[in-house]
Amino acid sequence: MALVALIALCVVIGLVFGGNGSAFAEDPAADTGVTAPAEETNDAGVTDVGMKAIGAAIAVGVAAAAGAIGMGIAIAKSNESIARQPEAKADIRSSMMLGLVFIETAIIYALIVAILLIFVL
Repeated sequence: MALVALIALCVVIGLVFGGNGSAFAEDPAADTGVTAPAEETNDAGVTDVGMKAIGAAIAVGVAAAAGAIGMGIAIAKSNESIARQPEAKADIRSSMMLGLVFIETAIIYALIVAILLIFVL
């Protein structure tokens, strides 16, 4: 889960603070110093890419935070259940792992939606 948040943070930082890519141009003479705007701006000067990056960051951030809270509660409750009924340890652990997989899947779906929001829409 921390990896998902780190990837989202790197993508957002790259979009917000990234240049126009002239440093990676194949022809060094192609960089004339005059750059065209990379994206459209509205009257308030807000860029479309910046708003997409903020939306993606909010989507992944909320999903990761909610997933972390849900995982913490699930693990705490399963530990309580194992402490009360140690003979059902295997069943409780397998149910907990299945629940954690579902929670992590929702977080990964949020990351996919954020990536689609940035690069496709």
